[in-house]
Amino acid sequence: MTSRLFALCFGAGEPRRLARFWSEFLGREPVDDPRDGLTLLPGDDTGFHLRFVPFAEPKTVQNRMHFDLTSESPEDQRRTVARALELGARHIDVGQRPEEGHVVLADPEGNEFCVLGAGNTFLAGCGFVGALACDGSQAVGYFWSEALGWPLVWDQDQETAIQSPHGGTKITWGGPPVAPKPGTNRLHFDLTVPADGDPEAEIDRLCSLGATRVGTTEDGTGRVAMTDPDGNEFSVLTAVRPQK
Repeated sequence: MTSRLFALCFGAGEPRRLARFWSEFLGREPVDDPRDGLTLLPGDDTGFHLRFVPFAEPKTVQNRMHFDLTSESPEDQRRTVARALELGARHIDVGQRPEEGHVVLADPEGNEFCVLGAGNTFLAGCGFVGALACDGSQAVGYFWSEALGWPLVWDQDQETAIQSPHGGTKITWGGPPVAPKPGTNRLHFDLTVPADGDPEAEIDRLCSLGATRVGTTEDGTGRVAMTDPDGNEFSVLTAVRPQK
């Protein structure tokens, strides 16, 4: 039994406003979340939900996760950037070089994302949301491959990437140096356990792979808070089955 990546969760000061931006930008249908906030449904069976929930802490550092969006041509890249800016995104500088060919933007709450230039062969066939690029160690890439049952599709020079057996968005980790983690991540994974599975047994399995359990379901939210080997927060949703 392995967990399923149900959602990438965004903590936001204004969850509905941020959900509206990503809904319009990605063309995903929003639905009310049974726990709190708003959820965007995946575009197909290779994707995962996007959840937007309240988060009180102000954003002060660069996120450890960001989307890499693909382009079919230079004109397509310009259209994507223009559309994002029209909806409320803005240009930001994170040290990118002009020759790298990608445009770095931030959504209305400052969450970084990149619009890549055309011709990226690594993300060919992955769709518009080509990758969820993460700051992280080789070990954490191995952990998530085992946790989700997703094969490694890249493992060189301590950089790793995994992808669902069904295809779709890749999840990548850039290897060292890994930036210090000053506080709670604004973005985190939500996992679910198969309907016929044993949540406690799955949590034990995740711990055996290197995760740490840091919370319980006693608060009534139906979630168990955990961290991966790099200290990144994630949740296992248990008591309440999320909307499909």
